Amino acid sequence: MEMDDNVLSQENTNNAAARKFMTKVYGWMTAALIITAVSAWLPMIYEPLNRLIFGNPYMFFVLIIAELALVFILSRSIHKLAPLTATLFFILYSVINGLTLSTIFITYKISSIYLVFFITAGMFFGMTIYGMFTKRDLSSAGRYLMMGLIGIIIASLVNFFLRSQPLDWLISVIGVGIFVGLTAYDTQKILKTAQFSDDSETYKKIAIIGALELYLDFINLFLKLLRLFGKRK
Repeated sequence: MEMDDNVLSQENTNNAAARKFMTKVYGWMTAALIITAVSAWLPMIYEPLNRLIFGNPYMFFVLIIAELALVFILSRSIHKLAPLTATLFFILYSVINGLTLSTIFITYKISSIYLVFFITAGMFFGMTIYGMFTKRDLSSAGRYLMMGLIGIIIASLVNFFLRSQPLDWLISVIGVGIFVGLTAYDTQKILKTAQFSDDSETYKKIAIIGALELYLDFINLFLKLLRLFGKRK
């Protein structure tokens, strides 16, 4: 009986730690989305920033390179970074990504952006719930999803030169499926990590990486849906 009580106590402790960890992950992800939304809107209301980004043909590529560099640093060197440094890099990435996403306000109608955002939020929420509560191990699915992700990245690069509308539509459709699946997979993967989380600096940084993964899933799902259903100006 005492052993059962100890097991139950340990399980409750692990569940409490997991909830605390996941709260941090979703908190950081939500904060990043808010920062990105504000950063994307700023060039539309602040003319000097608008000219800086869209008036210089090289600035947009500089921002994209900075994004890629920050993702690489966070994903590959997170264990070497101090928690504060990792947090600042994550916030900086959210700002830069917002600036690059400001083009959607030029291309699409505001009402359309809002509608697709809420559709994305609903799909994302549904898949995170599935990832948290499904008894199925999504590890094998994750491998195929990552291969699919690499495939659509290569196809997108090819289509950058081909400018094919049918191929762009196909990439977006497949992309929606991939990022819907990755949302569930990443949620389950993060949740497994959460079972062993504590208040150490390592897990604080892992929470940021988890938030980054879910943030990227959300943003990419939103962009794919916007390309499919967004109404252009």
